Formats: sequence, structure tokens, C-alpha cells
Amino acid sequence: EFLAEGTAIQDLTMPDRVLIGGQQTTAGLSAIEALASVYARWVPRDRIITANVWSAELSKLVANALLAQRISSVNALSAVCEASGADIDHLMTVVSSDPGVGSKFLRCGPGFGGSCFQKDILNLVYLCESAGLPQVAQYWHQVIKMNDHQKLRFGKRIVETMFNTINSKKIAVLGFAFKADTGDTRESPAIDICGTLLGENANVCVFDPHVPEAQVRSELKKFDKDTRLSCAKDEYEACEGAHAIVVITEWRQFKSLDFARIFAGMAKPAFVFDGRNILPHDELQRIGFTVSAIGKPRTWSWRQDVH
Repeated sequence: EFLAEGTAIQDLTMPDRVLIGGQQTTAGLSAIEALASVYARWVPRDRIITANVWSAELSKLVANALLAQRISSVNALSAVCEASGADIDHLMTVVSSDPGVGSKFLRCGPGFGGSCFQKDILNLVYLCESAGLPQVAQYWHQVIKMNDHQKLRFGKRIVETMFNTINSKKIAVLGFAFKADTGDTRESPAIDICGTLLGENANVCVFDPHVPEAQVRSELKKFDKDTRLSCAKDEYEACEGAHAIVVITEWRQFKSLDFARIFAGMAKPAFVFDGRNILPHDELQRIGFTVSAIGKPRTWSWRQDVH
């Protein structure tokens, strides 16, 4: 099972690998070969991997755990960048040039979501604890803790940047799915971030091109005690009269919005919080926005540039 939401058909027709697990008996090996021959009709044989049952099952958990670990590692470094004056994009460009590291899953964000990463890591943690490996279990559990911290940290940064109060202020949240090209909101970082904003008595207006209003309200009903949640039909409606824009999902259409038009209709000062680093920050600042982005320098608290 190596299909990803948004690319499932491509993953099935042109997979990186196909993993088949089975009993290492005569009958089991025969069954493995029978299934492998089916996939071999369109998948090169060198991409079809066979293993015993436990290796196959553990491989699935570990594949997702390592990807999630990579995301949490970059997100942890984004906090260091913000504190030190470094730029996470510069940092990852340098790091990804090392062929031992590569460039995949090196973009920071508000935290990972979806149905697989957290579930599979927690399964791995359970296996480690059951096997009497508490230190190993704690190591992998830290990936989840870092992810939870990143979601909380981003929400708190919004509040702090807006003079430590967002009471009755309208916040436009762009994107609610856990990633672009899907309407899936399971474990989406938007849930916790919107929860933080609603907990601070903000008026939160959500727009996502593929998530219906009923789904947004269902995910946030435990946070929306004072009916401060609303949903918009497009980005411009969401941003009209808003004090801040918060980008949570990396939908491509958000990159090409008419930000001058949006700025004209917002309360001032107008803030942008780019949780995915997909917006044209320089252009936004020229228009008049106060821009804050994950992994981008806020202060030079460790040293000062010498000019």
C-alpha cells in the first residue's frame, strides 16, 4: 500500500515499488509469485519486492514513519531559523544538495496530517513498547509530539504577531484539507490551528476549494462554542474585512490571487501568515501587508549583520 491521496492513479500505474508479503513456505512463496506475475504485466520486476509477512507489514509503518520524521525535523529547524535569522528555504537548498539527503519532504509547514502518518507511527510506538523497547518507542513518539508542537506554535505566533489579541477580529483561513489536491481533512493541521484562533475568540472564516462547509463545521464543532466560525464561497469573500490571512493548505490557486484587491478590502494593519511559504512575500510587503511565514527570520537574536 503505497498510494498517496491526489496521485493514487499515477501511483498505481507507475509505482516506485510494489511490496508483496507472504509466508515463507512452499504454498506462501507460490502465492507471492502468482501475485507478482500479475503486477509484472505493467511494473518492472526490479520494482516488485517480496518479503516475509512481518517484514512487509513493518516496512509499511516504517516508510510512513521516516517521511513523517523528515517533516518534523524540518519543522523543528524552522523554529531555529525564525529565532536565529536564517531562512529555511536557504537552509534546505544547501542541505538538499547533499545526495545522501535529497530534496523530497524538505519543505516546512504547519504540521503533517492525513490518516496514515500519525496512525502508522503510533502503531510503531505500540510495537516497540510491546517488544520492551521503551527508548525506541519514545524516539518515534517524539515525531508526533513535534508535529503537535508545530501546529500549536503556528497558532500562537498568529496571536502574538497581532499584538497578543485577536478577540473579535476576523481571520481568513485559506485551505482546510491536510494537503492540496484532496478534500481529506483527517488530522489536518487546520483543525488545531483554527481551534487556537477560535479559542482566542477570533471570528474565523474558512475557504477551501474542495472541502464543503459541513465538513469544516463538523471538524471544528468542539471549538466553535460561540458560533464564530463561517465559511466563504471563494478567497475574496473570506478575506473581505479580515484583519489577517492564514494560509494552511498549499493550493496552487492561492499563489495567483489579486492581493492588491484583497488588501484594499481588509482591516488595517493587514497581516498575512503563510504556513506553506507559497506566496510572493516581497510583493505582499510592497502592497502593504505585514508578512509572517514559517521558517523565515523574525529577529536577529543571536547576532547582527555587519554592514
